[in-house]
Amino acid sequence: MSLLVGLAFFLFALLGVPLAFAMGLAALVGLLNGQLPLNMLAEKMFFSVDSFPLMSIPFFMLAGDLMVRGGIIRELVSVADSIVGHIRGGMAQSTVLAGFGLATVSGTAVADAAALSSALNKSMCRLYSVPFSSAVIGASANLGPIIPPSTPMIIYATLAGGSVTIPALFAAGVIPGLIIAAGMMMIIAITARVRGYPASGQQFSLVRVVKTMLRSAVVLLMPVIIIGGILGGAFTSTEGGAIAVVYAFVVGMFVKRELRWSHLPGALLNAVVTTAVVGALIAFASTVTFLFTVDMLPVKLSDTLRGLTDDPTMFLFLMMLMMIVVGMFIEPASAYVMFVPILIPLCASFGVDPLHFAMIFILTLIVGMLTPPVGTLLFVMCGINRISLWALSRELTPYIILQQGVVILILFFPALVLWLPKALGLS
Repeated sequence: MSLLVGLAFFLFALLGVPLAFAMGLAALVGLLNGQLPLNMLAEKMFFSVDSFPLMSIPFFMLAGDLMVRGGIIRELVSVADSIVGHIRGGMAQSTVLAGFGLATVSGTAVADAAALSSALNKSMCRLYSVPFSSAVIGASANLGPIIPPSTPMIIYATLAGGSVTIPALFAAGVIPGLIIAAGMMMIIAITARVRGYPASGQQFSLVRVVKTMLRSAVVLLMPVIIIGGILGGAFTSTEGGAIAVVYAFVVGMFVKRELRWSHLPGALLNAVVTTAVVGALIAFASTVTFLFTVDMLPVKLSDTLRGLTDDPTMFLFLMMLMMIVVGMFIEPASAYVMFVPILIPLCASFGVDPLHFAMIFILTLIVGMLTPPVGTLLFVMCGINRISLWALSRELTPYIILQQGVVILILFFPALVLWLPKALGLS
């Protein structure tokens, strides 16, 4: 039955059916083939999305949108420029720091790419080549799902059935996010020196940095309050998302005074559409996962892998290779709902720390958003700047290698993702 469901899914996907509905139709085929009651489709769909943590997704999406419309993103860029704008490639360096700051609120890559492009794209393209500018913005936006709060981490924790918690995943993403951001800035520094890119900001001044940070203090406090509150246990991720919305609304409307009431319908619609897509994926995939479980697919996969290796590290390496291939062809949200419920039992059978496994799984798929041939961010940036996929992919190669290199580093040095959650008492 598993084979039939898988073939049905890929057939519907190849015919152009949206992936969520392709999963639903594949589940229907499986139910009919297994002579199971059709009302199970509705039951599994309902219970899979009846989850309080999933409510945080529209909140964080809305908060990120309000930050852009309220001019808050420009404050982040201003702070970043005061710190690194004086060096070669300073505008690109500022983009990385601004992307890091935006990631602490939004939690998604595509929304961050649109926000960073709206604020920085024209300025960057005047200073650097268009492919280089697009690559830096795309790679910086990819910090969104890594730095807490992260929408993929919320989805993963919901699908993982309690094996990991959202705060633990959030904490685990901090050190990899910092390493990747620092590595990107090193790549930009080397590229700028080789190509002779100019500095874009004023001469460095500690006084200017302090003044800029004080002027933007209300913006800089936002991630401190939200992430600190979630990791410290003051409130849940859903409550943190609601606080982020209120904070972004108040700052944009009454402090920056750039947010307008007319902006709210568009921001709300974007959040609703994104949430609906994620909800549909999870709902339909839950039935597919149920059919795989009935067909004993996790047990069969476990036996197959046991025939190849008993080593937990080799198991993680094989899973990483599989997710690299999956990420090249399947949108990450779809991959989460398809594979997480199947792979979690395998993780347990090999004695792998579930948080360690989760971070390798999540980060590998996040890298896939930059990877040809169907990386989501590739098409976003190609569409914004109307450049070829080849030109963008060539400029993105160092950042892809960096981000995948960090995943490999985590594989062999799990303390990089396990230390902070344990230090905070989250795992």
